[in-house]
Amino acid sequence: MGYTARRYKKGNEESYTLGTTLTIELLKQKPEICKQVYLHSDLSGLGLETIITLCNKNSIPYEVNNKVFNVLSQKENCFAIGIFEVFQSELVKKTDHVVLVNPSNNGNLGTIMRSMCGFGVKDLGIITPSVDIFDPKTVRSSMGAIFDLRVKYYSSFDEYLEDVGARPFYPFMLQAKSSLTDFPFEHPSTLVYGNEASGLPRDFLEKGYPLIINHSKEIDSLNLPIAVSISLYEFTKKRFN
Repeated sequence: MGYTARRYKKGNEESYTLGTTLTIELLKQKPEICKQVYLHSDLSGLGLETIITLCNKNSIPYEVNNKVFNVLSQKENCFAIGIFEVFQSELVKKTDHVVLVNPSNNGNLGTIMRSMCGFGVKDLGIITPSVDIFDPKTVRSSMGAIFDLRVKYYSSFDEYLEDVGARPFYPFMLQAKSSLTDFPFEHPSTLVYGNEASGLPRDFLEKGYPLIINHSKEIDSLNLPIAVSISLYEFTKKRFN
């Protein structure tokens, strides 16, 4: 059955990459979920050659079809689109995790996934309700990192713990007493972050080992992607010495 071009809606079984670099990352990282690639007639050079080579290698159909771009892309510089099946993975229990509780911003979620890849933490739990990880805006802001992570949705943090088993975890909260830089992390364990607007529920102060990222009083708080990146750096820095 061929693909009928339509804008993505949450709950769809398929989503898509918008852009040459993203499409190449899809074809490199998860070719098994890629169903179809569309190329714009203006695409040329190394990007075109790379996509065709990867499609041929993995027996993925591709075609030049500018009409699909008119439907799916509002970006003038988008010259490749990869259609892929949405997916959910099992988290690896013997690795470090990040858990996001009710994330609500596509761009933030994508940026966090990019930081996770940068610091080598590849398992992401998402507590619903949340923004859609397969929204093309999220996929694009991840710069392809979404295809290099294991991601699983949960209805509650308790459900997450039931799935992965007992482990140390570190909720990041403005009300915490222990500082990020002073804390001796255990591995494997989990870093936990709340919603961009409301943070984590106060009952997390009684769970795990709550931590705070100290900063000047000139701001109320750090935005979520920056907080995640700073804590991931501290959490993993011994790996990169």
